[in-house]
Amino acid sequence: MDVSHLLQDLNDAQRAAVTLEGGHALILAGAGSGKTRVLIHRLAWLIQVNHVSPLGILAVTFTNKAAGEMRSRAGTLLQMSPRPLWIGTFHGIAHRLLRMHWKEARLPESFQILDSEDQQRLLRRIIREEGLDDTHWPAKQAQWFINARKDEGERPRHIEHLDHPATATWAHIYQRYEDYCNRGGLVDFAEILLRAHELWLEQPAVLDHYRRRLQYLLIDEFQDTNAIQYAWLRMLAGDTGSMFVVGDDDQSIYGWRGARVENVQSFVRDFPAVATIRLEQNYRSTGTILAAANGVIANNQGRMGKKLWTDGPDGTPINLYSAFNEQDEARFVVEQIRQWLDQGRRADEVAILYRTTAQSRLFEEYLLRAGIAYRVYGGQRFFERVEVKDALAYLRLVLNPNDDAALERVINKPARAIGDKTVSILRLQAREANVSLWQAAQACIRQKLIPPRASAAVQEFIDLASGMQERVQNWTLGNQMQAVIDESKLATHYGKEPRERMETRIENLRELVNAADAFILPNEDADAGLTELQSFLSHASLEAGETQGESWDDCVQLMTLHSAKGLEFPVVFMAGMEDGLFPHQRSVEESGGRLEEERRLCYVGMTRARKQLCLSYAETRRMHGAESMSRPSRFIDEIPADLLQEIRPRLAANRPYVSARPAAAAKPPTFKNQEWPFKLGQRVLHHKFGEGTVLAFEGSGEHTRVQINFAKAGSKWLVLAYAKLEAR
Repeated sequence: MDVSHLLQDLNDAQRAAVTLEGGHALILAGAGSGKTRVLIHRLAWLIQVNHVSPLGILAVTFTNKAAGEMRSRAGTLLQMSPRPLWIGTFHGIAHRLLRMHWKEARLPESFQILDSEDQQRLLRRIIREEGLDDTHWPAKQAQWFINARKDEGERPRHIEHLDHPATATWAHIYQRYEDYCNRGGLVDFAEILLRAHELWLEQPAVLDHYRRRLQYLLIDEFQDTNAIQYAWLRMLAGDTGSMFVVGDDDQSIYGWRGARVENVQSFVRDFPAVATIRLEQNYRSTGTILAAANGVIANNQGRMGKKLWTDGPDGTPINLYSAFNEQDEARFVVEQIRQWLDQGRRADEVAILYRTTAQSRLFEEYLLRAGIAYRVYGGQRFFERVEVKDALAYLRLVLNPNDDAALERVINKPARAIGDKTVSILRLQAREANVSLWQAAQACIRQKLIPPRASAAVQEFIDLASGMQERVQNWTLGNQMQAVIDESKLATHYGKEPRERMETRIENLRELVNAADAFILPNEDADAGLTELQSFLSHASLEAGETQGESWDDCVQLMTLHSAKGLEFPVVFMAGMEDGLFPHQRSVEESGGRLEEERRLCYVGMTRARKQLCLSYAETRRMHGAESMSRPSRFIDEIPADLLQEIRPRLAANRPYVSARPAAAAKPPTFKNQEWPFKLGQRVLHHKFGEGTVLAFEGSGEHTRVQINFAKAGSKWLVLAYAKLEAR
């Protein structure tokens, strides 16, 4: 059989990987080096040259999209139906095994899969049944705890530190949840992998059958495997299987969700005579971009080691823009995109990458102003995000308590014992009396139409909204927004979610304060008699109502750096290149390789660019309602200077906005330097974070912020007017 088509168009390293004889192999595939092509050609080589049965190969990847592409391309290359091939995701393959061996896996034949929402609902029920306060033991956090334990291969009985009260409580919830699932024949996503691993451990006959059948294991994106996935693969391979893993330790960026970059090095230690082949020739980016990315990633320790290169042109230098502030940064980026489009180029060839989702707001705003279509890839537009809409709903109640939609949205958020039944009674009363829900709520309390507990909760909500309306009416818009978020306890509510999601929510709420603080009443709205608050709420609604581009439209792509993995664009802007933002502050403060993961994320971002790469940072950035000086990201310093071309900002760039209107009768007290109520080094007490030490002050007047190092919560910046600190 002529198999020349399997090797044509492959470079030497790719050809060596595809034709490797026997044993185990680690293919270190750099960004843009053709790893998918190698994996598929390897599969075809095994079948057509080594005469391996299609039923004897297992190919595993991480997403259904990647698995579908692999299946399609393999079928085309082999000129056969891909149906006999075991190609799928870890979850898909494990689920297939459990369906085939349900009895050996101790499951009912008709077991059902719980999705994330169903899992949360069941946990909420268990927490209530246990008499636990769901504000202290939220279902979302229980879900995160259980899934994380399962990803590590742990059942409740395996959990250590049960002498710690919190750990013991979470473990007890886990045990109750497991009992429920076992009785009802329910399996969540994390359970699918754990149960498949236990199938190997507890059923040696089943394991032996699959070891003899699946002799060749091909694993894609190996650097993203977690503990249970790697353990499952090791068991299946045993002493007879051949492992062919493709990955890149320099692109391991999902440690926060359980991925272990250590698995790449563990593989070399755990399996005998592993052949390591490096795919270093890049087919995507210019020589300049690759040299810059190599310069950054070289600063990580313990790498397997590789250096990307290309036989293509060096291309243009990397542009570096030092913006006055975040508004100037957004203006510059959009101006550059406009120039690109004016050359007759497509908008979907351009991507704006950023570290946090909150950074999208200003780019959205400036793109809308410029009339340039855009799409937030894998996410929602800023003003459509749930936490932003919640905060704006409270602000709408401050403006108009008879806003029924706003009241319904937040009357029980955060949870305050106002259930659907109570809200239904309020709706009925409002309809019968032809009044707003706000008026109906007051009537229901007076007439005792709802139970005492619900009545007290509704009254508490009314008092909260009324109090905010009374207190903040003369404050600046930024202070109104901050007060609404603080007094509604939305930040506390979202602070109970799993860490990564929680930090994203909190950052979006902070950016909402920035948006309010920098908002300028348009002349046309002022002429129409609108207040600043009315105008801002209208602005937010109109931006949320703008339909973003669909995936097939010609529009600029906005996305986080994590979302960009696996994609590529001719032009890439990496914004917010500042220490504390990127690398993120928590990675600088924490140990455990977090800074190195941030550097890998930078490497991933840079290697998304094919022709042009532009980095930008702001000299000052509005954070927590105050202007802060920024320091350029340390990653910029790691790029060889001769590869960078600095672009200076225009003199006409927007300077930080400072409202010219004093806050009439501003309720938050103003603080002059000599009147600060606390001293540097003083011990203070915060109702949520506990005891801490005052480290610094920043800003003046109602924007005064204080930095406190808390014993348990670490370093925090708080607005002094709202922090309610007590001297110790």
